Amino acid sequence: MHEVPEIRFFDERELETLTVFADLFLAQDSDPRIPVMAYVDEKLFKGELDGYQYFDLPDDRETWRRVARGLDEEAQRRGEERFARLTPEDQLEVMHDFDNGRLHGGVWDTLNVSRAWSVVTRHLSQQFYSHPWAWNEIGFGGPAYPRGYSRFGSPHLQSAEREEWEGKEAYERDPVQDTQERGLE
Repeated sequence: MHEVPEIRFFDERELETLTVFADLFLAQDSDPRIPVMAYVDEKLFKGELDGYQYFDLPDDRETWRRVARGLDEEAQRRGEERFARLTPEDQLEVMHDFDNGRLHGGVWDTLNVSRAWSVVTRHLSQQFYSHPWAWNEIGFGGPAYPRGYSRFGSPHLQSAEREEWEGKEAYERDPVQDTQERGLE
C-alpha cells in the first residue's frame, strides 16, 4: 500500500491523459487518491495480462496506448491539444462517447471502441478495488488477517462451528423462513 510502483510502461504524455481518464472514471476528484495508473502500469510492464484477448483488439498493452492517443486526438477535434486540458464537462462527454462506442476517426478506427472501453475500465476497476483504501467504499473490512480463518476446512469441526473471535447470533430463527411458516407474507 505504501510502496507505489514506479512508472515504466507509459510515457509522460500517455500517463497524464490516462490518469485524468482514470480519476474521472473512478470518481477520484479529491485527495487522497489511489494511484491506480501506477498499478495498471506495473501490470502492463510485467506483462501480467488477464489470460485472454478479444479477437478484434490488439494486445491489452497496445490497446491502452491507442486509447491514450485516441483520447488526445478527440481533444484535438474539440479544440484542445490534450485530453487533460479539456474542461471537465468536455472530458465527461468524451468518456460518454467512448463508453457508448461513438468515437470514430484516427486511432479509433483501429479499435473496436466498445471492447477497448471494456479492457481499460476492467483494468482500472481491478486495480482500484484491490487497494485497501477502496475497501471502505464498498464496506469490505478486509481479509481475516492476521488470525485468518483458523477453523475453516477443519474436517473434525462441524460446519456451524464459529471462530473463537466471532460473536454468537442473538436471534437464531431465520426471519424469511419464520415469516413463510406463520403465513405473514
